[in-house]
Amino acid sequence: MPHFNELNNNWCSNWFNTIYYHTLYKNRNEKEAQLFIDTLLKTLSIPKQTKILDLACGKGRHAIYLNKLGYDVKGIDISPANIACASVFSNATLQFEVHDMKLPYRKNEFDYVLNLFTSFGYFDDASENSTVLKSVNQNLKLSGFLLIDFMNVNTLQIVKEEQKIIDGINFDIKRYIQNGYVIKEIRVRDKLKETIYKEQVQLLSIHEFEKYLPDSGFKIVNLFGDYQMNVFDVNQSPRLIILAHKIKAI
Repeated sequence: MPHFNELNNNWCSNWFNTIYYHTLYKNRNEKEAQLFIDTLLKTLSIPKQTKILDLACGKGRHAIYLNKLGYDVKGIDISPANIACASVFSNATLQFEVHDMKLPYRKNEFDYVLNLFTSFGYFDDASENSTVLKSVNQNLKLSGFLLIDFMNVNTLQIVKEEQKIIDGINFDIKRYIQNGYVIKEIRVRDKLKETIYKEQVQLLSIHEFEKYLPDSGFKIVNLFGDYQMNVFDVNQSPRLIILAHKIKAI
């Protein structure tokens, strides 16, 4: 069995496509996600004719709910397994597709791009954050908006170790900070088989986003600090939710 540090750095593909990822996260709080979407739509006064791209959509829980509310939504994710789950809910105004967020998807098509639940900063090379944002720029209409829902690194508290048993599968989870990343090591024991996976997210503060976004053709227009869309406080808010306006094409 390989040591954790010897695992392939392409952790997204290694982890997101496994049955274990879907087992570990199958009980995510749908009600909380829907309340956030309700508050987001009300706060930003997003009209029903808005065309939305859910970037790194996972299994589509936000996209599906947005569509139920009457919005035209596309969801993209790098994981075929995620997209297979989400596509069960597809209809004329809701589609899902396997796609790498670093690449443009559909140029000048969307009014809003939503990147929710800390689905940014995954990469080993920090320059790839700019690559993602420049691709988002191309996906948006000139008048479009990007909303990024990220952790507030200034108030981040990690649970260093926990154990879960779900459907007879043992998950031993360790979290730690290393070289500017929050790393989650997931040791999975399923019968006689043991495998180690990881998740990693860069510790990006508002200051990093204030550099990345203007360089990618965006202007930050508002900052929120939680899922109730209260004003961002760098020393107290649990989340960093950024609304940015596309002001020039890249």
